[in-house]
Amino acid sequence: MTAAPTGSPQEPTIAGVPEEPAGDRRYPVEQWHPPHCGHSAMRIDAEGNWHHEGRPIVRPELTRLFARLLRREPDGRHVLVTPVEMLDIDVEDAPLMAVDMACEGSGEARRLRFRIGATGEWVEADAAHAILVESGETGPRPYLLLDAGLRARITRPVYYALAEIALEAGSEAPGLWAGGAFHRLEPLA
Repeated sequence: MTAAPTGSPQEPTIAGVPEEPAGDRRYPVEQWHPPHCGHSAMRIDAEGNWHHEGRPIVRPELTRLFARLLRREPDGRHVLVTPVEMLDIDVEDAPLMAVDMACEGSGEARRLRFRIGATGEWVEADAAHAILVESGETGPRPYLLLDAGLRARITRPVYYALAEIALEAGSEAPGLWAGGAFHRLEPLA
């Protein structure tokens, strides 16, 4: 992706990216189908840290911009996409991290919202944005399904807070209701 000149160092721009959507909304990457232009030389490690050509990307503004341009293709590849170009990006686990949670209500009326660290966006857990737990080498690996085929790994402190809510709810199966859907908090056998 080609960086375009900008008047402010805090407002990075990328060639072909339209004006910033209002608030923390994502760009409509599902609607963009530009030609594939190669690899971005970028990688997101298992802890959600972004790298370019082996060096960490330290500017949060750039990470935020790139995170809002992510999409997962049907073949499982992750790409950065603009209206004019698409580039592959290597992802070790999940490209995003759910770093905070807000809970309102209880039982089937409960609402759980998760803040995605790289974008600042809040996503509500529901049937379309389900909580999924997979088995990992170091224990359960919880994720929140997102738009554009993406998922965010739920950080350990947030997962523990979810488990505490589930224990208080006393569900027969380990899990909890949120957004009108039941979300299991253990890997499926």
